[in-house]
Amino acid sequence: MNFELTETQLMIRDAARKFSREVVAPRARKTDREEIFPAEVYAQMGELGLLGVNVPEALGGAAAGVVSYALAVMEVSAACASTSVGMCVTNMVAELIVQFGTPEQQKKHVPRLTSGAAVAGAFALSEPHAGSDPGAGRTTAVKKDGRWVLNGTKQWITSGAYAGVVIVWARTSNEGNKGLSCFIVEKGTPGMTPGKHEDKMGLRGSNTVPLNFENCEVGDDALLGKLGDGFKLAMVALDGGRIGIASQACGVGRAAIEASVKYSKDRHAFGQQIGEFQALRFMMADMHTQQQAAELLTLRAATLKEKKTPFSREASMAKLFASEMSNRVCDKAVQIHGGYGYIDEFPVERYLRDARVQTIYEGTSEIQRIVIAREVIKAAAS
Repeated sequence: MNFELTETQLMIRDAARKFSREVVAPRARKTDREEIFPAEVYAQMGELGLLGVNVPEALGGAAAGVVSYALAVMEVSAACASTSVGMCVTNMVAELIVQFGTPEQQKKHVPRLTSGAAVAGAFALSEPHAGSDPGAGRTTAVKKDGRWVLNGTKQWITSGAYAGVVIVWARTSNEGNKGLSCFIVEKGTPGMTPGKHEDKMGLRGSNTVPLNFENCEVGDDALLGKLGDGFKLAMVALDGGRIGIASQACGVGRAAIEASVKYSKDRHAFGQQIGEFQALRFMMADMHTQQQAAELLTLRAATLKEKKTPFSREASMAKLFASEMSNRVCDKAVQIHGGYGYIDEFPVERYLRDARVQTIYEGTSEIQRIVIAREVIKAAAS
């Protein structure tokens, strides 16, 4: 097992770190407070290759691999989780089209995603009554006069009001999971309209809306993958997406630790730095240990995906552990800051709000445990 990063991985990580510290971090507080969608930041990310880290160069990507992608997400997330979630979904959408799209679909959509010309990508799977159970989706796609007509509502769509390329799951038959298919729908297509932006607890700079489809027509060339393969495509995308959210959790957790260490040196009580008290030292030791363990789990899952070997269990383990770590660490960071941790003069209250959703989206912690247990039992039975 090699723990040393390659030259390419170091280059991507360092570029993402420099960009995050110089461009993303200075505006993170305003992005959160004023709920500003960072469209111009995504355009700059496109120039750096951060919107297609694991996408072939011929399609505008960096072709740097999954580990590089995870490292980049960690850096952006440490600066602003609102910005990183749009980055994650755009990378996920681009990769899915690369993997399952026709050459024409790849050439048409992927360069727009990786360059930032499409602003962002969106992933429209969840519905108001179907979150953890995507097979219960009711949005339909009916063939009429050689075109597909979509009707229904999607919920919790990241970047939904801005995304130039949206992957939509719709029911093309009543055969349960086998009745789901995928469609690529471009922004501005008649019949697809975003709903009201959700007023969220955290990730307030990330646009989250329902998407409504009312007689939304697309051609046969919008079908992504084969008819009825939608559930399979969703599972493939979510496996990779969980690496992205685990990486986000690692970045937010690391930022909370760094803020706590700095505060413990600056703040004095009873005649000494609060960082000299054993209670806080033990707290920070546990925080750092858990964050480092989460990074290792995440990079292991990324390595397996990069090697094109099975990684579903490892991705779920990384997402489960990292997201719950991030919530614990951010909670402790607020405690270390005392009263100042509860106001937005210090960033730890934002970190805690942003971390909360990490145990929910891209599959709840409960769903991750189901996936992990299923894979463990399957391996024991073979």
